[in-house]
Amino acid sequence: MFDLTSYVIGLGVILTAATGFWLVSLLKRDVSIVDSLWSLMFLFAALTYAITLPEPGPRSTLVLILVALWALRLGGYITWRNWGEDEDRRYRKIRADNEPNFELKSLFIVFLLQGVIAWVVSLPLLVAQASAAPFGLVDYAGIALWVIGMIFEAGGDFQLARFKSDPENQDKVMDQGLWRYTRHPNYFGNACLWWGFGLIALSAGAWWALVSPVIMTILLLKVSGVSLLEQDIGERRPKYADYVERTSAFFPLPPKGVADGKKEQTQNG
Repeated sequence: MFDLTSYVIGLGVILTAATGFWLVSLLKRDVSIVDSLWSLMFLFAALTYAITLPEPGPRSTLVLILVALWALRLGGYITWRNWGEDEDRRYRKIRADNEPNFELKSLFIVFLLQGVIAWVVSLPLLVAQASAAPFGLVDYAGIALWVIGMIFEAGGDFQLARFKSDPENQDKVMDQGLWRYTRHPNYFGNACLWWGFGLIALSAGAWWALVSPVIMTILLLKVSGVSLLEQDIGERRPKYADYVERTSAFFPLPPKGVADGKKEQTQNG
C-alpha cells in the first residue's frame, strides 16, 4: 500500500520542478509563478506514483483523472489571472523581509518549501493508487465530495473573475453567487477536494493518510488562505467589513441578514 521508493522519487520530481520554476522566477524577477506550479506539483506526484509503483491498484486511473482535472484547471486559471501582472503583494512582502540575497533564499523559503509541503500532502494519492483493495461506498463518498469541492472552487473562481471584469464593480465587494454564502468558496472547495482524496485513501485502507487533508485545511484556514488574505483586505476595501459581518468565513451558510430576517418574519407572523 505504501511504496517508499515511489514516494521518494515523487519528492525528487517535485523538487526538480520547483527548482526549474525558481530559475524562471529569477529571469522574471517574480516568485508569484510558484502559485501556478502549486497544483501541478500534485499532478507530477500522481504521475510519478502511477509510473513507478510495481503494481498500481484499481484506483490509480481514477486518482490520475481527478488530480489532472483539478491541477490543470487551477494552474491554468492562476496563470491566466496573473498573466502580465506584477509580483503578488504577498511575495513582495516576503521579498522585502528577506533581503539581501532574496533570489537565493527564495529557492528554499518559497519553491522548495512548497514542494515539500505538496509532497507530504500528496500521500493519499500514493496510497490510493497503490492499494489493491476493492472499491467501496467510501470511495464513492470521496468522489462526491471531490465533485462538490470542484464546483465550489471552479465556480467561485469563475464568478469572481466575471465580477472583476465589470468596471462598475471596481469598488464593490463580491457577495453574489457562491460568495453570498462563504467569503472563500474557492478555499472551501479546495478543502473538500482534498477530503475527497482522503476518503478514497481511507477506503483503500490507509486511515493515517487523512493527515493530508487535515494539513491542507489548516493551510487554507490559518496560513496561506483565509487568514493571510484577510489581514489587510479591510484596508483595501472598506466595505468588506459589512461583508464579514453577514457572511461565513469558510463553511457555506445563509447570510446572517437573510437568516435573521426570516426568523424575525416568522416570529412576527
